Amino acid sequence: MDPHELTAAYALDALDADEAEAYERHLAQCEECREQLARLSEPAAALAFEVPAPAPPPRLRAAILEQAAAERSNVVPLLRRRWVARGLALAAAAAACVAVGIGVSLSQSSQSKALSVVVSPSRTATIHVSGLPAAPSGKTYEAWIITSSSAPRSAGLFRDGSTTLRLRGTVPPHATVAVTRERAGGATDGPTMAPILSVST
Repeated sequence: MDPHELTAAYALDALDADEAEAYERHLAQCEECREQLARLSEPAAALAFEVPAPAPPPRLRAAILEQAAAERSNVVPLLRRRWVARGLALAAAAAACVAVGIGVSLSQSSQSKALSVVVSPSRTATIHVSGLPAAPSGKTYEAWIITSSSAPRSAGLFRDGSTTLRLRGTVPPHATVAVTRERAGGATDGPTMAPILSVST
């Protein structure tokens, strides 16, 4: 399929892992698709907020927020570069962000495990995870966006222990991005365990 026809599906996170990876390689080289993706990003992000998420158990939510608050985050301001803000995968954007990226970059690591987040001025974000074992059969890793005023919101699933993932929706200021291990298909009622990794934005 022509990669130019996949922009809308990518914005809605509707591609499978292989298609998304192939499209991200194309996106790094195609200004037209980057501009089209930027136009679709805000409407696609708005869809994530249409259905209210159920509240997690109060004790679990408190444990997640407490652990996230205890983590030390490195916040590095980056210069503006429009095409990075428009949804490039972190794999393509990481090198650019070192020199001229946008938004803020945050990271948290525990021994060999690491989680970093790149947040654009429009509050879209991409995470890079490394050092985790591959999710076992019947399990998946799930990324969450957690705030003090609303229920945790699922932002994407992945199985590889070292991967790059563009989060669904936007990341509000002062939110926590966390990763938990859940059953295959992800949790529907909020995280079922304390996060493996988390970063406060």
